[in-house]
Amino acid sequence: MPMLKDPSIKYRKFPSMNLPNRQWPSKSLDKAPRWLATDLRDGNQSLPDPMSVAEKELYFAKLVEIGYKEIEVAFPSASQIDFDFTRSVVAKAPDDVWVQVLSPCREELIRRTIESLKGAKKAIVHLYLATSECFRRIVFGMSEDESVQLAVRCTKLVRSLTKEDPSNAGTEWQYEFSPETFSDTSPEFVVRICEAVKNAWGPSEDNKIIFNLPATVEMSTPNVYADQIEYFCTNISERNKICVSVHPHNDRGCAVAASELAQLAGADRVEGCLFGNGERTGNVDLVTLALNLYTQGVSPNVDFSDIISVIKVVEQCNKIPVPDRAPYGGQLVVSAFSGSHQDAIKKGFNDREEIVKAATDSGEISTPDAVKWQLPYLPLDPKDIGRTYEAVIRVNSQSGKGGAAWIILTQLGLDLPRGLQIAFSKIVQREAEVVGRELKGSEIEALFRKEYISNGFVLKEYDIVRVDEQSRKFVGSVEFDGREIMLSGVGNGPISSFTDALSNGFGVKVEVWDYKEHAIGQGSNVRASTFIEIRVDGKEKRWGVGIHEDVVQASILSILSSFAAFL
Repeated sequence: MPMLKDPSIKYRKFPSMNLPNRQWPSKSLDKAPRWLATDLRDGNQSLPDPMSVAEKELYFAKLVEIGYKEIEVAFPSASQIDFDFTRSVVAKAPDDVWVQVLSPCREELIRRTIESLKGAKKAIVHLYLATSECFRRIVFGMSEDESVQLAVRCTKLVRSLTKEDPSNAGTEWQYEFSPETFSDTSPEFVVRICEAVKNAWGPSEDNKIIFNLPATVEMSTPNVYADQIEYFCTNISERNKICVSVHPHNDRGCAVAASELAQLAGADRVEGCLFGNGERTGNVDLVTLALNLYTQGVSPNVDFSDIISVIKVVEQCNKIPVPDRAPYGGQLVVSAFSGSHQDAIKKGFNDREEIVKAATDSGEISTPDAVKWQLPYLPLDPKDIGRTYEAVIRVNSQSGKGGAAWIILTQLGLDLPRGLQIAFSKIVQREAEVVGRELKGSEIEALFRKEYISNGFVLKEYDIVRVDEQSRKFVGSVEFDGREIMLSGVGNGPISSFTDALSNGFGVKVEVWDYKEHAIGQGSNVRASTFIEIRVDGKEKRWGVGIHEDVVQASILSILSSFAAFL
């Protein structure tokens, strides 16, 4: 059946809210929210092959290592495995980590859930009840009044089994209630049911009740979700005793935006999964949210310095790969293939290096990280999340001169002059077209060495002596193709005298067209790299590269490298 030409006959536009005095559009994010990682509960229940206990333990350890302080670990009443895992986590969780568990509003399941938390240091009991008209009518057959009565009854049960039970006095308890399908529920009814739940629980400023307002199914644009959050925040009583949490799903692909706008609208806490795992299109991506804050100069209070190890654990336990284009974590997101992008990035790194050096030399900064980050195409410094600069520029048949030049700079330390960049990029592009794929850095380096450094010459003994004020004489020999060739020539300097010697020794005319050099390394380990372009007997010009501790010998080697291509 084809898509409808007029989808309005089947689908309704989600209504916007009448919120004329909305405040969130003029606000900005200046602090991290409280985070709840629900990978082990919401994320796990969505996996085709749920995690084993060992995988859950590995994942929990990684979440703790990253710095998450609130972790939803299981649905303990769902299975013995979930119950046993919760008991294991309770025994092992660090003192500053809150263990959260989930239960529906059913008395026997609530009792089983709280039993799983016995002996916990810090525990959050999370109950949910679907409140939208759609779910109440189709799934549960309940009225609004019946829903409120059930939520209150179950909240009082949790209270009696936790903070009012003397046997649980050693546990610090928090309570979370979710009006599930919040985003499709009447805002007035959400406030009504939450007011009733709040009164039943009895929160304080020191121990707030958590109201989680989930986009269980994302049904609107993010601004509408933000309006709904702001409405709740401004209409619920005793706001100072409430933590407003959001749990955005990604059905419309807008979960990150919805979460960020919801925080502007007053949300204090965000629930989600690493790299957005979850039912259907997933939960909001906690990695993206955290690093979005980081790139705005706001500490997210979680640490992705070694994002590669995080990806490894997520992929191993979820058995789902992190997409190559996933923000921040994807294999290709810090890579550039386009020639114009590569050129801009290379220039950006060069510019930053100069700025950092100047600021360091003047004593203005003590660390390069004190220089504000500004680089074309890279909103985040890859090294901050454990990525190497070598991975930034990747080379295929679409790449320009900057890509191959960057590879040579990072792997050999050679900053190629523009003319050599252009010449080498043609060689790289031709090779990429032949093999029909991206070229590895090692392959590009091998191409460069073969084309511009390796040659059949062996430089033997030589001397350059002064003839008079304007002249120098080169005397020496080279070995080529199994024979030794004596060379002698005169010029106004070492390079011109050597090219004259080559001309005399091989019976050709050698002309230098371009010359560049720079140092490699520092201190006693410094070497000279020279780039010389020559033409022989009027033929097409060729570049050569020489590297040596002595700049004169580096120049001679450079000329020999280019000259070999003419023989």
